[in-house]
Amino acid sequence: ACRSVSGSPAFLWYPCGIPHLTFQPNLTGVPPSLLQDNGEDAHRIAPSPVVHVRGLCESVVEGDLVEALEKFGNICYVMMMPFKRQALVEFEAMESADQCVTCGVNEAVYIAGQQAFFNYSTSKRITRPTNADDPSSGNKVLLLSIQNPLYPITTDVLYTVCNPIGNVLRIVIFKRNGIQAMVEYPFWSQKAKSALNGADIYAGCCTLKIEYARPTRLNVLRNDNDSWDYTKPFLVRRERGKGRQRQAILGEHPSSYSDNGYGSHCPLLPLPSNNRYKRSSPHDAQEVVAYPLPQTSSYMGHASSSSVAMVSGLHPAKMNCTRIFNLFCLYGNIEKVKFMKSVPGTALVEMGDEYAVDRAITHLNSIKVFSKRLNVCVSKQHAVIPSQVFELEDGSSSYKDFAMTRNNRFSSVGQASKNIIQPPAAVLHFYNVPPCITEDELQRLCTEHDVPGFIKFKVFDAKPSSKTISGLFEFDNKTHAVEVLTVLNHHQIRIPSKYCVLLQRE
Repeated sequence: ACRSVSGSPAFLWYPCGIPHLTFQPNLTGVPPSLLQDNGEDAHRIAPSPVVHVRGLCESVVEGDLVEALEKFGNICYVMMMPFKRQALVEFEAMESADQCVTCGVNEAVYIAGQQAFFNYSTSKRITRPTNADDPSSGNKVLLLSIQNPLYPITTDVLYTVCNPIGNVLRIVIFKRNGIQAMVEYPFWSQKAKSALNGADIYAGCCTLKIEYARPTRLNVLRNDNDSWDYTKPFLVRRERGKGRQRQAILGEHPSSYSDNGYGSHCPLLPLPSNNRYKRSSPHDAQEVVAYPLPQTSSYMGHASSSSVAMVSGLHPAKMNCTRIFNLFCLYGNIEKVKFMKSVPGTALVEMGDEYAVDRAITHLNSIKVFSKRLNVCVSKQHAVIPSQVFELEDGSSSYKDFAMTRNNRFSSVGQASKNIIQPPAAVLHFYNVPPCITEDELQRLCTEHDVPGFIKFKVFDAKPSSKTISGLFEFDNKTHAVEVLTVLNHHQIRIPSKYCVLLQRE
């Protein structure tokens, strides 16, 4: 049987009724109870032209920050951190940053209708991801990284999102570090970046992180789901109508998405207004666009991708099939895991669908586990075949089938909807722990399994009748948290002749 708790991963139970305990990263990205935050923070960090902004609402975009903070001085650059509800804002002058931090201490500063909090950043300059992201370069091509891609991302979807801001010329979608895309405008694309950076395409997922790209022009070879040149004369003209306003760009989810999959009808998707970051009247209605779904695409048959991820850079002595499951199961169901005999330190992970692979790539590619950096990418294979099974260094099998395990978290639509996808973080959320277990016993568990111990520990208040407890672990860094999750997730421990299990990280 499986029980679930609203807003957190499901409590899972073995057939015999033995409870499990789950670890996950903290939902907000910041320890809510472990870390103390007060006005003295500003005096402990040296002044910097870069200001760290916290407490942002979910719907905030780059333009909201510019609108609220440009009164302090010219802003050079903004880096959005939507999953953490934070951002970095680099001012042109130190005096502007001083005014921003001081004003935030003395009075409430609202961004997109919610009070924000400010402090100096430890960085003196925001690191730009490319050498072409200087606004003075006048670059007209944007690099879009789609974080937490729960739904399909196609050229039609991106055109619907980006074209209202300015006339889109070309779009190219690629899967290198998760799902990314380049969108070309005819002129400098600062307006589109400001209006869309940090926004959700669909509510709570498919979040846009936008930078200026290196190329100044896109070369499109064919028009399909992954690339399109809109300067071609034979493209279908999109009709516009009227629709209601929504906080997310494209609403709650794709209109054609249902429990039975993607339908063939034309969805109506709300468009953002041309100046998204200006607060409009509640009576203003947004426009919607109707477009036909492609007949042969990843919407229907997943033909353009694979549900198998290839993971390299695995520690040969410390990683096995079970530990890969412990880490990857947070982003989708795991069907099979197989280590490749011909390529040491490499494994194939067959997941429930290609979107689970996209989520895993987005959040796990390039993270460090046991001093080795993982490389996660889409495999050319479409299934994992249990051939050439051998023994790993720890004595376990190189192949394992997880299709029937109760620890998979995406086995039904209802169960999947309760999972909050989060990137690796230094704080883990644990739950379903028996109340009799102590902090010292949990710390000793880490020591016994040769993983880093936690530096702070917090237990949430529970009802007197509750048979389990939950709380937070804070580690020195996110690498330590990932290693603990990888080893102890779903681990069974003995407590006075009873069993309980440690599950997962958020």
